[in-house]
Amino acid sequence: MTQQLQTPKEDKLWVLVSALKNNATDSDIDRIAPSVSKLIDSWNTKGKFVLSGPFDDNKTGMAIFQGTKEEANSFFEENKKVTSDVLESYLYEWGAIPILSIF
Repeated sequence: MTQQLQTPKEDKLWVLVSALKNNATDSDIDRIAPSVSKLIDSWNTKGKFVLSGPFDDNKTGMAIFQGTKEEANSFFEENKKVTSDVLESYLYEWGAIPILSIF
């Protein structure tokens, strides 16, 4: 009988950084806001950790959450579905961004 060794799925901190596209309008932002809020709320109800907010320039923002790599990719893809025409978004593992580790 063959045994398969399974690696436990480890929760990590992830950072989603988003920036408004040059052609984004206020109405575009108003249109996607409810969907983004719903996505964040659904993540919170799953017991995941989410902090989010804009930077001072009001053109970029960041969300920090925890999950496995698969969950992070799923969250990122769901986010892209509702925001890709308005925002450029990038997903990073927390440890891959040394400057954030000082916070």
